Amino acid sequence: MSETAALPGRRGQAARNNILILDAARHVFLGDPKAPISQVAERAGVGISALYRRYPSKEILLRHICHDGLLLYIGEAEVAAEEPDGWAALTGFLARVVEHDVHSLTVHLAGTFTPTPEMGQDARRAGELTKKLVERAHETGRLRPDAVPEDIGMILECCAAIRVDGDPDRTLELRNRYLALLIEGLSAKGPDLPGPPPRPGEMNGRWRPS
Repeated sequence: MSETAALPGRRGQAARNNILILDAARHVFLGDPKAPISQVAERAGVGISALYRRYPSKEILLRHICHDGLLLYIGEAEVAAEEPDGWAALTGFLARVVEHDVHSLTVHLAGTFTPTPEMGQDARRAGELTKKLVERAHETGRLRPDAVPEDIGMILECCAAIRVDGDPDRTLELRNRYLALLIEGLSAKGPDLPGPPPRPGEMNGRWRPS
């Protein structure tokens, strides 16, 4: 039994409502970042007042679901850090992050809210963990020498851009297919990649509200 299900009375209902709200928010805003917050309440099956009690504005709700995604990324990177094989650590991490659909939030919601200082700290932590995963993969000799930590985020965003409307299972199948192709590219011994890699922080400007 989950902790949420075990909570009694109103506390349990509030916790269950929160899960419904966050799931609905991800679905609604990934489909249309400009959608009104009332669509989230409608999809979650909760009253708008119940939603506003927990998330007083759309910006706060957007910030929350994006921060949740960032924390999930960090958690998976920390799991990968325990894997003794550096190449398996990196590729397993990529597969799990794609499965959790973390980077759809980045692709669709960047610039729709103002990140908090705490989110900035966690983003730096995520960057440090990613850098370590790449360094360890390089040490195995299996990661192409011109791959950099910033390439990892771009690969995940490429996978997140794949979406079959109304069919999450097919979406994941296709994402896994193209992730496998991209991983093959990471391990390739072919010609140098064209153009310079992303610079550290180069993509951060999109998080500024437009």
